[in-house]
Amino acid sequence: MHTYVYFLIAIVVIAIFVIATYNGLVGLRNRYKNAFAQIDVQLKRRYDLIPNLVECVKGYMSHERETLEAVVKARNIAATAASGAAANPGDPDRMNQLANAEGALKGAMSRLMVVVEKYPDLKANQNMMSLQEEMTSTENKISFARQAYNDAVTTYNTKREVFPAVVFAGALGFREAQLFEIPDATEREAPKVKF
Repeated sequence: MHTYVYFLIAIVVIAIFVIATYNGLVGLRNRYKNAFAQIDVQLKRRYDLIPNLVECVKGYMSHERETLEAVVKARNIAATAASGAAANPGDPDRMNQLANAEGALKGAMSRLMVVVEKYPDLKANQNMMSLQEEMTSTENKISFARQAYNDAVTTYNTKREVFPAVVFAGALGFREAQLFEIPDATEREAPKVKF
């Protein structure tokens, strides 16, 4: 009889650990998904500003068509990658695709900014100055949102890798989440939006 009671107590204790672990991991997963949603908002804001920027410079730089087309193409690829990552934040493949697309976009934007420097009238244009301010603000917000996301992912990954969660996490469907990092060190800097 005593053995049966001890066995039931052990089962209840294990069940409590599994439930607490599951609930804790769900909360942390939701936290990093919410943090990614904040990145997504800022990325969409940037993607919406880029066509305005291209339109603004198009009249001044008609012979720089390749540069403008590269920015638009990179923007579209990054927007598609962001949508994929938003569907499943933390998924390693989607986060890597997003990081690579963002790196390519930053490179295209940097090339555009180098070309813009050659046009003093464009740099003095009120619309360009306003877009510069918006882009700079958005880049800062993306940086802060990415930091918050990476912090939330680190907390989640740490929780799923420590005991007792490590015993149950994989079986309960909690996979490792991917940080949002720019792969190339030269692309880690925000594009210089200076006119």
